[in-house]
Amino acid sequence: MQVNLENKVAVITGGAGVLGASFTKALARSGAKVVIIGRNLEKAEKLAKELKTEGLEALGLSANVLDKKSLEDAHKVILEKYGKVDILLNCAGGNHPKATTPEEYFNKEEYDKTLTSGFFDLDIEAFNHVFGLNFTGTLLPSQVFSKDMIESENPTIINISSMSAFNPLTKIPAYSAAKAAINNFTKWLAVHFADQGIRVNAIAPGFFSSEQNQALLWNEDGSPTPRTHKIISQTPMKRFGEPEELVGTLLWLADHKSSGFVTGVVIPVDGGFSAYSGV
Repeated sequence: MQVNLENKVAVITGGAGVLGASFTKALARSGAKVVIIGRNLEKAEKLAKELKTEGLEALGLSANVLDKKSLEDAHKVILEKYGKVDILLNCAGGNHPKATTPEEYFNKEEYDKTLTSGFFDLDIEAFNHVFGLNFTGTLLPSQVFSKDMIESENPTIINISSMSAFNPLTKIPAYSAAKAAINNFTKWLAVHFADQGIRVNAIAPGFFSSEQNQALLWNEDGSPTPRTHKIISQTPMKRFGEPEELVGTLLWLADHKSSGFVTGVVIPVDGGFSAYSGV
């Protein structure tokens, strides 16, 4: 998809991650000056250097999406180097093993034997961390960088949702709850900023194999887990998605000429998963 984002400043949180890096490259190759924000400065700078070798404008910065002060510090650097932000892509997120349950269904007999259960023993700190990383880690960057957008031309905020936002997936209650909150927040913020011309939308990826979900999808020997078999059987296209397959939707949402009347929507890119009833 050919989109011209020349002179646009795009901030991507989690911009050096598996999906984030694909998004960052697409925005940069469409002409945007990209700012890659992540906790790992080395990874962010490495990606920025790679893009610069292509003659593209890129900057890697370290900031924590759960620390407003660090985001504000990054914001100052961006203003000095590139000016006001036009595009914000909230891509930071993740899960944690201690915020998941080992089994899909509660087993009373097993619980009676051991008096332990994945649900009853969920680590609340891990749960709060996962919820915070995915939801608060979208809220805070939106607060910090949207101040610029009030005076930008055709600005946009793009959030990252998930299939688990529509129907919660088993085993991952914190992540599912946070992504459901993202859907709600996307619609709320779209209405809140409508008079200012700031469009707010979200992309809801289907299933992609990444470092984040490696343990859930693949056994140590590389063979697929039962969960992988379930996912593929419920995805009409019968495969996982590739990060590049999200790029068309991203660029469409980022380009005002293509999607200028689109705000407050969550768009599935899922190989048909959300359309399939299982029958």
